Amino acid sequence: MIELYELAGSDAEVRFSPYVWRVRMALLHKGLAFNGLAWRFCEKTRLETACGGDRVPVIRDGDAWVKDSHDIAVYLDETYDGPRLFGGKGAAEQARLMEAFVTTTVLMPVFPMIAADVCACLDADSAAYFRKTREQVLGRTLEEARADRESRLDSFRAGLAPLRMTLKGRSYFSGDTPAWADYVVFGCFMWSRIVSPFELLDSDDVLHAWRERMLDAFGGHARSARLGYTNLPS
Repeated sequence: MIELYELAGSDAEVRFSPYVWRVRMALLHKGLAFNGLAWRFCEKTRLETACGGDRVPVIRDGDAWVKDSHDIAVYLDETYDGPRLFGGKGAAEQARLMEAFVTTTVLMPVFPMIAADVCACLDADSAAYFRKTREQVLGRTLEEARADRESRLDSFRAGLAPLRMTLKGRSYFSGDTPAWADYVVFGCFMWSRIVSPFELLDSDDVLHAWRERMLDAFGGHARSARLGYTNLPS
């Protein structure tokens, strides 16, 4: 059975990495059984020893170790039959554009809004590491970065216009059924959903309706995922 190393909170059942969720959905898409293994920020040597990496997602498939969500998706399509994650020739490389767009348009704007919420979900050692490294990136405390998030929502939502345009006339970014492009976007919203009560989308947004369909996919696998927060400050 494939082993998937997943970023976990203080509760080992809270798995929140946006990149890991891409892979989770990809494994379900391919109909592959897998075992999710909890991994935390302060366990880098655990993966360095095994495969030379220091971050997740990582899969172990027999003797094969594969790192990076994109490379894992390519590996799954090349190794296993079943529904394709990517379309025809060149589609995997073309998907890198979507991944870069999602990083700059969704992940990066959302990060300061929920980073403090992520920290609150972590064990003490991971929280200390996360706070030190992420505050260096943000140039302010996690709480300061979260404080004005309401005022940034309109700008963030406006920046999602290309995603809404892509969904016009279709149920998923990949067409009639979800595939890798959907999992790339969805991973971001699962990350936020699991660590934070802060709502990123209006209820009448077509992206909200798409997200609901994704939560219900594969028997509601994502909808049933353990949440990592209780009574976090808004």
